Amino acid sequence: MNAFEEIAYADGDTPLTGLALHPQGDARAAVAIFPTFMNSTPAVEAKARSLAAQGYAVLIGDFYGPDAPTDMQQAFAAMTRLRADPVAARQRLRATVRLLRERHPDLPQLAIGFCLGGFAVLEMAREGQNLAAVASFHGLLETALPAKTPIHPRILVCHGDADTLVPRRQVIDFWEEMDRVGADWHFHSYAGVEHGFTSPRTLDGAPNPAYDASADRQSWAALLGFFDEVLDPQD
Repeated sequence: MNAFEEIAYADGDTPLTGLALHPQGDARAAVAIFPTFMNSTPAVEAKARSLAAQGYAVLIGDFYGPDAPTDMQQAFAAMTRLRADPVAARQRLRATVRLLRERHPDLPQLAIGFCLGGFAVLEMAREGQNLAAVASFHGLLETALPAKTPIHPRILVCHGDADTLVPRRQVIDFWEEMDRVGADWHFHSYAGVEHGFTSPRTLDGAPNPAYDASADRQSWAALLGFFDEVLDPQD
């Protein structure tokens, strides 16, 4: 597998850097990957490599540009600033989707995200982006701009039921929001599983206490099956 290629793009005056990876042979589809609130991490890049091995062209987006955080405290502050202006936040997310389309105009386009990235893909679905499907892993579900019109992408949400960042009331609110606009959504909830369950290690390399190997395996298998169904629907 080749190394990631750095791709320069921008949101207005803010320079951004995407990480792209192409599979061997023809790509089946193109996938935008929205990373965690820390921006790209080894765990996110491992997922990107796994998708490339399955035949997908992948692009890891950039939330912050030159102001990317280097520790947890900076990351929480950066995420808070990004989400403080919901319209500007969607503009930032839209830049990654636009880059994916420019690079792969003839391929089906999908998006996945982790943590803040899960929030990102759901925002793009709510906004009406013409993606074939989006999938959120331990993503933030609450939004300041709930969907008002029908949602085009099919939606998969993989959620830890013990996620303290997403209280159950927000889960139910999300279900009801999706139902109001007739979205085609799947919601997988893993009992006793916490936020960040797909990342085996913390940023300093220590074991991640929130990691759940079973939920990680099941959610990834669900994603691959979901993509198969979206790209090659069966009667």
